[in-house]
Amino acid sequence: MGFATEDGQNFLRYDSSTRTTGGRVDLERLLAPVVPGKIVAVGLNYRDHAREMAHEIPKEPVLFIKPSTAVIGPGEAIRYPSQSSRVDYEAELAVVIGRTCKDAPAASARDFILGYTCFNDVTARDLQAKDGQWTRAKSFDTFAPLGPWIVTDLHDPHDLELTARVNGEIRQSSSTANLIFNSFDLVEFVSHVMTLNPGDVIATGTPAGIGPMNRGDEVEIGIQGIGVLRNPVV
Repeated sequence: MGFATEDGQNFLRYDSSTRTTGGRVDLERLLAPVVPGKIVAVGLNYRDHAREMAHEIPKEPVLFIKPSTAVIGPGEAIRYPSQSSRVDYEAELAVVIGRTCKDAPAASARDFILGYTCFNDVTARDLQAKDGQWTRAKSFDTFAPLGPWIVTDLHDPHDLELTARVNGEIRQSSSTANLIFNSFDLVEFVSHVMTLNPGDVIATGTPAGIGPMNRGDEVEIGIQGIGVLRNPVV
């Protein structure tokens, strides 16, 4: 049996060789809910975060790409790279694309969105400062925790509480109502730059309160109506 989406519709496909057993198997662990062809991330998309990073408020979305090889699922370990001495969490709402999308207007963006999930835009902050651009700092393996699942029926994705906790202590607390460019705006903007394919992810940006994670920590990204994404740091 397989699960897939086609033209925004979910469907199950049964292999003819399968049979029902009537039994149940305990869930061992959750995998990342999607392995995207690309992750299009958005920087400085909350005013308070732009200010804490000493940047001007952007007049249009600031885009960068994270590789799919950085994706991990719930419970998987974020690995500290040997090149870095400061690795930060960044709590974000992620948009999962459900249909091929090119030049979509914001007014019809919902038609191209499969659903939403939690995302941690893990960043080697010292390397970001050293390099003067973001690719290396945000592209290490395990630097894109995603999950725990995709929620397809959010009534209003732009009014959700968003938090980051480290070892149970709240470090970020905001709302997606504070996004400068909301998810529909971003689908329009990104799809006018590049084609978005089913399974692609847009990470919508992080609010103020970013900070370091250390080996041995547990990081939780929580979004109202979606759930909590937990990952240890090693």
